[in-house]
Amino acid sequence: MKITAINVWKADLALTRPYTIAFKTVSAVENVVVELVAENGLTGLGTGNPSTEVVGEKLAETLAVLQPENLDWLLGQDLRSFQRLCDELPQRLPRNPAARAALDIALHDLFAKFLQVPLVTFLGQRLESLPTSITIGIKSVAETLAEAEEYVGRGFTHLKVKVGETVEQDLERLVKLREAHGHHVTIRIDANQGWTSYDLANFCSQAQKLDIELIEQPLPAPMIDDLRELPDSVKDLVAADESLLTPSDAFQLAGKPRACGIYNIKLMKCGGVYAARQIATIAQQAGIDLMWGCNDESIVSISAALHAAFSCANTRYIDLDGSLDLARDVVSGGFLLENGIMRPNGKPGLGVERI
Repeated sequence: MKITAINVWKADLALTRPYTIAFKTVSAVENVVVELVAENGLTGLGTGNPSTEVVGEKLAETLAVLQPENLDWLLGQDLRSFQRLCDELPQRLPRNPAARAALDIALHDLFAKFLQVPLVTFLGQRLESLPTSITIGIKSVAETLAEAEEYVGRGFTHLKVKVGETVEQDLERLVKLREAHGHHVTIRIDANQGWTSYDLANFCSQAQKLDIELIEQPLPAPMIDDLRELPDSVKDLVAADESLLTPSDAFQLAGKPRACGIYNIKLMKCGGVYAARQIATIAQQAGIDLMWGCNDESIVSISAALHAAFSCANTRYIDLDGSLDLARDVVSGGFLLENGIMRPNGKPGLGVERI
């Protein structure tokens, strides 16, 4: 079963609701789409959304390395050499994780279709479903409450609130949110590297009654040693995001004393499902829980992350809302979402269909 064609194109996927985080405002989304075609006509889809701020990869660079002359090595390869092909991707594209992710996801989709099973079945399904959080950007108190009311009305029970202004402003929004919804909702927060060590300590001392589930990347990515010095009660709540790009980073974070209690795995940071599961294995050996996150992404890569997440026994959290605010997408299907609870749709591969 050989790969006979590789098609690559750019998809402009606008957002219906722009949002602000600690270091930028996002209003538009550009994804790169990869389609692998096998000799029997089967196709596999993958998408990539590069992040200049996190991994230093620009969209133009993603497209450049996915030009035909750089992909000739993959043409004619036997799909049954799947593991070797996945292992070769980081050697071929060492500095382009979004490009690797697009190819990796397409390979996983195609190979699972070849086997005629959902990807999660091939990977070894450990979980059936989990609630995903849905994200509220940095907004005023009134805007935060209005958006939370909308999401709760749509059935979501887990809200992720972007913070990273002043601790006082962050606390005000969270206090009002807890007052409005009591403990009927679970609240996670994401500082996107926006706090100092003092801010984090100050927040934790004042937020004990708010019952915050986890704190995503509170400090700048290089400040791993500062995280190691935190008390275990705080570290258990910390999810490493921008500090965790590769399996090597996972080893570093797990070194004693460990720097956090949770790894936030994103396919666009690490380069796809293959590398993500390597990180997950390191986490499991170190007793670290998994959260699976995303950027603003197509259903294609969101579904890939969901399948990978549900193949790992130490997955505790998913934050896979990246396709929910897209004005358009390149596929439909992929997953089922009901009252905020996500599960794969049971179809072969990623379970997506071209629109």
